[in-house]
Amino acid sequence: MTKVVVIGAGLAGSEAANFLANKGIDVVLVEGKAIERNPSQKIDTYAELVCTNSLKSMKPDSGHGLLKYEMDKLGSIVLEKGRETAVPAGDALAVDRDAFSLAITKHLQAHPKIEIINEHISNPLEIIERCEAEACIIATGPLTSEGLSNWLRENISDDDFYFYDAIAPVVDADSLDYSKLYYKDRHKAVSEEEGENADYLNAPMNQEQYEAFITELQNAVKVPAQNFEDYKFFESCLPVDIMAERGIDTARFSCMKPIGLEMEDGTLPYACVQLRKENLLGSAFNLVGFQTRLTYKEQVRVFRMIPGFEEASFLHLGSVHRNSFINSKKLLNNDLSSKKFPNIYFAGQISGVEGYTESASMGLYVASQLMKKLENKEVRPYPIETGMGALVNYIMTIDKPAPSNINFGLIPPVPLNKEQRRFRKGRKALKKELAAARAREVFDSFYEEYLK
Repeated sequence: MTKVVVIGAGLAGSEAANFLANKGIDVVLVEGKAIERNPSQKIDTYAELVCTNSLKSMKPDSGHGLLKYEMDKLGSIVLEKGRETAVPAGDALAVDRDAFSLAITKHLQAHPKIEIINEHISNPLEIIERCEAEACIIATGPLTSEGLSNWLRENISDDDFYFYDAIAPVVDADSLDYSKLYYKDRHKAVSEEEGENADYLNAPMNQEQYEAFITELQNAVKVPAQNFEDYKFFESCLPVDIMAERGIDTARFSCMKPIGLEMEDGTLPYACVQLRKENLLGSAFNLVGFQTRLTYKEQVRVFRMIPGFEEASFLHLGSVHRNSFINSKKLLNNDLSSKKFPNIYFAGQISGVEGYTESASMGLYVASQLMKKLENKEVRPYPIETGMGALVNYIMTIDKPAPSNINFGLIPPVPLNKEQRRFRKGRKALKKELAAARAREVFDSFYEEYLK
C-alpha cells in the first residue's frame, strides 16, 4: 500500500492531497488549525483565503489564465470549487471565501483515499515513520508553525529569509453612503442596465480629497516590524501606506488609478478606490489593493476619509504578517524535493512562489512529480515555456530568492517576424498572445506524453 503524508491543508496541500488520492494513493492530510490557528487564520476549514478573495485573471492570454489552463488539465480542486463559489469580479475569478473553503473541506474529508489528522507537526520524518508513508509534502505556507519552522531551520536551512505580507480590510456594505459611490467595471461603458450588476463599487476622489488622504496615510501610526527586523514587502503587493510614502502620486497610478472608471457625466475622478464584493450576498466589500500596516485605530480613522466611508463599519481590518520561504535553488531538487531528505517535498508559497493560483499550481506540480517517482517512472521537469515550468525554473535559478507571481517575464519570449514587428502599438499584447498560445501547445504535448 502506497501512502503519502501532506502537511498543511491550504491551497497547495489541498491540491496535492486531492491529486494523489484521485490517482489511488492513500493520503494522510495533516492540518493543525482546528487545534490552534496562526495569527492570520480566521476559520477552521481548509484552503482559507487570507489576503483577498481573488484568484486573479481568467483571460487565456494572461499569466494567471495560463496557469489555470494547466491546472484544469491536472484536475484542480481549487478551480473546480472556485467556480462553484464564484462572486462577480469582471475578468477575475473571485470567490465567496467561506463557501469556497467549506466546499474544499467537505470534498477532502469525504474522499475515501484521504485520512485527516488534526495535529501540529514539528518533525516530518517522525510523521512519515508513524504513518508508514513513502514521502511527505510540506505545504504549510509562509506562516509555518513554530515547531516545524524550528525543525526546518535546524535540519534543512539556517537561512533567515523572510518577507512581510499585508492584508486589506473588508467593509460592511450596509455602512456605506451610496450617494457618493457608483458601480462600474473598469473600461466598460456606464449604462443604466449595468448599475448594481457591475462587479465593482467605486469611491471617487477629487484632487483635494486625494492629497489629504495620502497625507494622512503618510502620517498615520503603523505596526512596527517584529524583532527589530526591517520590513521587506513583495513589490506586487505593497501596503497602500508604503505607496503613499513613496510619493504623492504613487497610489494614483496603482491601486487608486481612475483610468476606465468614468463617472455618469463622462468625466474621470482624480483618483478612485475600488471595492470588490466579498461574498455572493454583496453584504461586504474588499478594498482592492488596500493592504496596510496601519494600526486598527488608524485604519478606521484614515479610511473613513474615503467618500462614502464616513460611517463605515469594518468587518475585518488589515494586518501584516511575516512570511518565510525556502531557498529552493540551494536546498531543493527540480521536483521540489529536499536535497538532504529526498522523501520530503515542498509545495506552495513556502517554496518561493507568491499568490493563490501560483501556490495551488505548485501543489499540483509537486504531486505529479512525486507520483512519477512512486510509479518508478522518469521524473522530468516541466518545459520552461509552460506556466508551471517557468515558475519552477524561476525559483530554482534566481540568484537571490525573492517571491514571484506568474508573469510573462518568466517565460522565454516568442520571436516576432518582420511583419509582426511593424505593429509597435500592439506589440506587447501580441507577444503575450503568442507566448500563451505556445505555452498551451507545449503543455498539451507534455501532458499527453508525460502526465496523462
